[in-house]
Amino acid sequence: MPNPEMMPIGLFARRTGLTASALRFYADCGLLVPAEVDPVTGYRSYGSEQVTRASDLRRLREIAMPLPTVRAVLDADPAEAARLVDEHVAKVLGDAAAVRRKAAAFVASRAEAPRRPVAVVKGPVLADAVEQVLTAAGCDPDLPVLGGLRVEASCEAVTLTATDRYRLSTRGLVPAEPVGSAWAATVDGDDVRGAVAAMRRSVLVRVEAAPHAVRLRTADGEDRYCRLLPDPFPDHRLMLASLPEVGTRVTVDRNPLLHALEHHAGELITLRTARHALYVLSDGDGPSGVRLPATVAGPDLRARFAFTTLYPAVSTALGPEVMLDLRGHDLPVTIRSADRGDLTTLAMPAAPDHQAHRAPEPLSPSDDPLPPDKDTLE
Repeated sequence: MPNPEMMPIGLFARRTGLTASALRFYADCGLLVPAEVDPVTGYRSYGSEQVTRASDLRRLREIAMPLPTVRAVLDADPAEAARLVDEHVAKVLGDAAAVRRKAAAFVASRAEAPRRPVAVVKGPVLADAVEQVLTAAGCDPDLPVLGGLRVEASCEAVTLTATDRYRLSTRGLVPAEPVGSAWAATVDGDDVRGAVAAMRRSVLVRVEAAPHAVRLRTADGEDRYCRLLPDPFPDHRLMLASLPEVGTRVTVDRNPLLHALEHHAGELITLRTARHALYVLSDGDGPSGVRLPATVAGPDLRARFAFTTLYPAVSTALGPEVMLDLRGHDLPVTIRSADRGDLTTLAMPAAPDHQAHRAPEPLSPSDDPLPPDKDTLE
């Protein structure tokens, strides 16, 4: 009599999402051996207890995991399995980044137009600036340009800018050597992040432009290529020029402010200024909060921010003291070092009806979510 607990290969394939041919292959590999094989007909049958293993096998193969690693994951305890999966994902991402760099290098090498010198910058300084500014980059798949780094170069300065439209960071660098005429473009953020370690090890980094990529020439002799993003970058200069006058300026020690933010409960943070103090309060008018000694010039103001907007802006600020230029409860706050102006971040307060799952109002002088690029440097 047939065992009612057993499933023929066709039914088992439908239950697990694997094809019959794949099941035969995995049986031959020893990864998923049938529970029974008819000695006369050779028909294969599987038990219901094998469905989980088969489904896990399919899911692991869907993420391109090689068979030896699949076997190790299936036979491991949950903690070891998680570690093996994480290692595999890290390798896949690293391989993908390497492929992307090599592809960009190939395309750039085949371009007919000559490479154009853009800038020469001290490598460790450029690496720090990239990491600081890119904290404001976005990750919206519908607006990939928001994940980019805007680079504007002239003989006098190299300016890096990133924005997710709720936060904007910009930093100016002094070139180590003068280079020709002005140039501007938006570089893929992930590509330039991947080059940070090489920048940090090189005294100088020479930036050269090709039609679809920039080449970063470092001291190790291995060029890094970063793709250029074709979509227009938000007109951040128009937004900066449209900002109203500062209402209240606060200078506060950076580390105590960071400590207060780190230990703040909740996703929303209210900043309130008073004479000689900055208060970090829970959302609303609740009693919990921290008083920080501060130098305050201007009327008392209150503004509410999402933690994910405010904290990165403060944590990347340069120097021991942070200057906050407040304009009102619904206008951007400018955050920068009290004695160094080369890194500036703008953070937009949360909207009055902000809920934990909603974003603040975008940093934009108009209703257009992505204003046209009015760059005159290119």
